[in-house]
Amino acid sequence: MDISELFDGYGPVVGFDEMMAPGVEGAGSSTVRENYAQVHQSFEKMGADEIRLRADSLASSYLEQGVTFGVAGEERPFPLDIVPRLIEAEDWKHVEQGVRQRVLALERFLADAYGPGELFADGVVPRATVMTSPHYHRVVAGLEPPNGVRVHVAGVDLIRDGNGDFRVLEDNVRVPSGVSYVMTNRRALSAALPEVFADHRIRPVSQYSQALLAALRKAAPAGVSDPTVVVLTPGVYNSAYFEHTLLARTMGVELVEGRDLVCRSGRVMMRTTNGLEPVHVIYRRIDDEFLDPVQFRADSALGVPGIINAARAGHVTIANAVGNGVADDKLLYTYVPDLIRYYLSEEPILRNVDTWRMGEPEQREEVLDRLDELVLKPVDGSGGKGIVIGPAASKDELEELRGKILLDPRAWIAQPVISLSTVPTLVEDGIRPRHVDLRPFAVHDGDDVWVLPGGLTRVALPEGELIVNSSRGGGSKDTWVLASPAQVEDEPEGVPTGSPIAGISQSAGPALDGESSGVQVQEQEQQQARDLSSVSKEGDEPC
Repeated sequence: MDISELFDGYGPVVGFDEMMAPGVEGAGSSTVRENYAQVHQSFEKMGADEIRLRADSLASSYLEQGVTFGVAGEERPFPLDIVPRLIEAEDWKHVEQGVRQRVLALERFLADAYGPGELFADGVVPRATVMTSPHYHRVVAGLEPPNGVRVHVAGVDLIRDGNGDFRVLEDNVRVPSGVSYVMTNRRALSAALPEVFADHRIRPVSQYSQALLAALRKAAPAGVSDPTVVVLTPGVYNSAYFEHTLLARTMGVELVEGRDLVCRSGRVMMRTTNGLEPVHVIYRRIDDEFLDPVQFRADSALGVPGIINAARAGHVTIANAVGNGVADDKLLYTYVPDLIRYYLSEEPILRNVDTWRMGEPEQREEVLDRLDELVLKPVDGSGGKGIVIGPAASKDELEELRGKILLDPRAWIAQPVISLSTVPTLVEDGIRPRHVDLRPFAVHDGDDVWVLPGGLTRVALPEGELIVNSSRGGGSKDTWVLASPAQVEDEPEGVPTGSPIAGISQSAGPALDGESSGVQVQEQEQQQARDLSSVSKEGDEPC
């Protein structure tokens, strides 16, 4: 297949490229993979000028509709690349099974870690690994959720290695963000490329909100047949406020802030024009540390005083559960394959990236001898913050890193430099390969784990960049999971309530640099909240 001007310079590709496969004619040759053939042909037919025109229209649409992110105080449209990412049905089946397995194992781990602790007695994970995590909260030890679900929503970050195999990069089971981009990207790209979209049989993503709502309703306290569900947001200053409003609207539930809720007699009540009304399930988008000033940070202006006591009394369900962050710890990540074997008696379907634990002397010694070859990550980091890529670091940076590791070995892990897969992406020079990751979203209702077909693809737009986060110039892609001939989707594509953007209060898009906005950001937000109103009104009292 000839490569015209638009794709001129795309190959030969290095590593695993999801569109181009190595050719049979020798070094330097490549051919278009079957699943990308129609996209490739359609883009060639439209030509570079038409593609760029549509891409500019796409960016303008996102800016006008508020799908933005902040850089140095400036709101910019979050880059949505016009070239979709395609995943074959069989590849997705493998991902789906692996994500489901991982969520179930982490559920069992959290129940055990906050309960009987059998995994410690059996030597699966050292007790100190869990107890020294800053996200392990003793205040919720022994607190069992009504239907046994702690991970109502999970976002599992994956990459494809040089062989094209999916590997797990990290788990996000606290407050995973980014699903709003999955929905808005689909609406936007299907409008920008209607003819290309029509040429493919793509599994829809529009069921997410209803799947989440159903799971939240099933998590209601015992005896509540018609539960009231709310989305708890830190407020309009939060970088993920766009996502909070979208989910509340498409689920048809109230979006509330901490000052809208009050605890009375062990129950959480919502202020309405008709007085106080009970709340049974709270899908919270606030970090643990700011959720309840009675149990955590006393200066929090974002949370609800007494909400933990109400949950312990069995009158309200908090989703995701408080304390889940211990399962996100990158040190605990190294034990997840063992947790799968221990709790499920299965071999991991999705492999971890090879990882060294700096807390183990032999592994630490090996890594310190190879700092310039490896990637070092803080176990409590997110969004690419604190990551040191050895081959790209200076001698001074590596010496500083060595000192940090020796000072606090538990705080670091090391991994090899992974050659992330590349996908076709529109840049200044045309369509070129760029590195990507993938965050599938899973919803657990207590009976089954449903995985949203596609998830969020993040792309590193600068050439050669391996970190895909928006703070490093990354963007996103619409991820098309191709349906197999045997699959029949009853629901058409699109959000049932209309455009997911129309009618929503606009603010910056969700922060994709981590599972939540982080402590520093929420410290700023709570100060802004104080400027707007006080935490509670006269007569309010903790549960």
